[in-house]
Amino acid sequence: MLYFYDFLALFFPRICCSCKNTLLKHEDILCTFCLHKLPKTNFHQDKDNPVSKIFWGRIHLESASSMYFFTKGGKVQHLLHQLKYKGKKEIGVYLGNLYGKELKTSDLYKDVDVIIPVPLHPRKNHKRGYNQSEMFARGLSESFSKPVDIKALIRTHASETQTKKSRFRRWENVEEIFALKNHQHLYNKHILLVDDVITTGATIEACGKILLNIQGVKLSVASIACALH
Repeated sequence: MLYFYDFLALFFPRICCSCKNTLLKHEDILCTFCLHKLPKTNFHQDKDNPVSKIFWGRIHLESASSMYFFTKGGKVQHLLHQLKYKGKKEIGVYLGNLYGKELKTSDLYKDVDVIIPVPLHPRKNHKRGYNQSEMFARGLSESFSKPVDIKALIRTHASETQTKKSRFRRWENVEEIFALKNHQHLYNKHILLVDDVITTGATIEACGKILLNIQGVKLSVASIACALH
């Protein structure tokens, strides 16, 4: 069996989704070096971290954090590009599984009841084949042992890509494109809203304002990466 694995590796090499180096037999998605050296934020242990501060004065959050720092041209960007545009949805599940184990150790997230990913418009979801934020949520659910809800929060309009938009234009682009549907089961729940990348926070703010209309809801936020300026 080992010889067969080696033979396959010659023609179909498994590579790290972050640095592109060849993966060893025991490695999956990330090589051991990237697994330990990608720029973690550890914000899930600090209530007043830089991601939380993005939303101060905008929406009320119990806590907010990101798994990694995002830098243009860096390994985290390459990893997210593979997830979002190259069909490698398993990256989202893998990263969610890793981060869920960390969130379980944090007092800030211990009473979360349900995980809700930022929704894609059905047309974009169909074209891509999956919602990258939902894949992250699925991974979080596996290790964090919290259910995922993909039906209560919906995207009613297809927005333009947020890339290269100013902060105001990002907010304007997503201001009124989310809505609630059959959400009574979320009354008095602590919701963890998740996305792939947080930059200006416009998308999270738009979703958060909708979710906070639900009776008794508390809201926290987590993402794979954050681009802080």
